[in-house]
Amino acid sequence: MHPPAIFHAYAGRLHFTDMKRLWRAQSLVTMEGPTIRAGAVVTERGRIVAVGPGEPLLCQHPDAELIECGVLLPGLVNAHTHLELSGCTAHAPAGGRFVDWILSLPGRLAAVDPDPAQAAASGTRIGIGQCLRFGVTSVGDISQRFDVTRPMLRRGPLRVVSYGEALGVGPRRERFERLLAGAANLSLASDHLRIGLSPHAPYSVDADGWRAALQLARQHALPLATHLAETPEEREFLLSRSGDFADLWRTLGLTQTPVELLNLPPVEMAHALGLLDHPTLLAHVNHCDDADLQRLSRGRASVVYCPRTHRFFDRPPHRWRDMLAAGVNVAIGTDSCASSPDLNLLDDLRLLHEIDPDIPPQTLFELATTRAAAALRWADEVGSLSVGKRADLLVFDDASADPLRGILNEPMLPSKVIIGGEPVG
Repeated sequence: MHPPAIFHAYAGRLHFTDMKRLWRAQSLVTMEGPTIRAGAVVTERGRIVAVGPGEPLLCQHPDAELIECGVLLPGLVNAHTHLELSGCTAHAPAGGRFVDWILSLPGRLAAVDPDPAQAAASGTRIGIGQCLRFGVTSVGDISQRFDVTRPMLRRGPLRVVSYGEALGVGPRRERFERLLAGAANLSLASDHLRIGLSPHAPYSVDADGWRAALQLARQHALPLATHLAETPEEREFLLSRSGDFADLWRTLGLTQTPVELLNLPPVEMAHALGLLDHPTLLAHVNHCDDADLQRLSRGRASVVYCPRTHRFFDRPPHRWRDMLAAGVNVAIGTDSCASSPDLNLLDDLRLLHEIDPDIPPQTLFELATTRAAAALRWADEVGSLSVGKRADLLVFDDASADPLRGILNEPMLPSKVIIGGEPVG
């Protein structure tokens, strides 16, 4: 089934039956322990009710529909993406500058549809379809057009933390306030949609904006995400108000009124504002020195590394392994189709496996399951196969002795994607 058809089949009428099913697998990967040979998961009413060796569960649940599987593992969690940009393609700007790539986005979205709302809706439909095809069942979605995307996402089938994006400084400060207020609107929250906030980045949010977003997140227990330390130019701008981002401000007419920015490097700025003491999701953190690493290790924030986007922009090697060793929670994401070939999170894992094949496959898959769920503050519901969690599962047709390595070594896709105990493809 092609991705759009998957989405249309469920849009607006997603519901789950009370049917009990027993998913018996040659290899059961729960992400909470070693692989279980001849294991099984029992699902009912959208949740997992039993996990363990298959034969005892067959005896305990004789009324369950039996479904045979090769490899069974949790649905993947994409901790950072922009679904509304999924109609774009990853073309670097002629000048090769990140700010030029930013400035190219409105035109590329207009090529999808001249109506910005329709462009966002079209991209979101494409993104949903890609996620389901590639085995992603939960997403951390950054959205400026949350007025368009949230009504589309609230009924599933994906589980989404919708981080409403707020930006605007100087003469555009009113825009930030309007977007932040709208981003915090809980009226569309649902079983599938959680509401979050995303002050955009250090070059597009002033100090009071950061403080307001953090205060709102704390008051209402809302997930908080931002882009941080994505480029070296970001540091240059914060410290000296020069470089490419200063040029961007002049182009956008943002230098007409004074703007309070902290004269600190990105990670140190985030620490000074209190973002690292909160379970903030930090997208990218591509540039991180030892002092930054220590700040991150003492805080509660998670870092989301986007491997294929990192390669697209030709960034220096990411320090995600150093971060893990220091005790920082690290997840992976795809970023958007404007900087990555697609939303195939498995291919981001495969890139890491290609770069360093000695990293245990279990460690890599943690970045897209348990650790990603923790980054989204959703670990109580998704990211592993355990009793009480949502019945979000993937089935792969692989019979190798090391199934996770087999998935990394071959360009395979899941043969079944199950959300809430029901197949969606």
